[in-house]
Amino acid sequence: MLDFAAVNRPLLAIAGLCGAIGVGLAAGASHSGAANLGIAASFLQLHAPALIGISLLGANRLATVAGWVLVAGLVLFAGDLVLRVLVPTEPFGIAAPLGGFALIAGWLLLAAAAIFGGRRSGAAP
Repeated sequence: MLDFAAVNRPLLAIAGLCGAIGVGLAAGASHSGAANLGIAASFLQLHAPALIGISLLGANRLATVAGWVLVAGLVLFAGDLVLRVLVPTEPFGIAAPLGGFALIAGWLLLAAAAIFGGRRSGAAP
């Protein structure tokens, strides 16, 4: 049974925003032909369900850290791709690589949370 009191509501809200923004960017990419918008949309839409799942693991601190690292990575990576479409110069050229690194780190932290995270009493291995 899901304990709604344990749901990480900020991560859940950000997951919803990622999904909504991702759909908007996908529509923009289809009308403008801007490949970077499409890539940003894909990343946001791919990570939205992951953030939903992480938000449901409220008792697992390492999973929560993984979620916030993923959010930071999305802001840097997708944000940089969108800015490259909107602004003719690259305001922060290293943002996408840093964001990509943060996304990889977030996924690895989530794997570590699954391997090393504490189990509830009576939970199956």
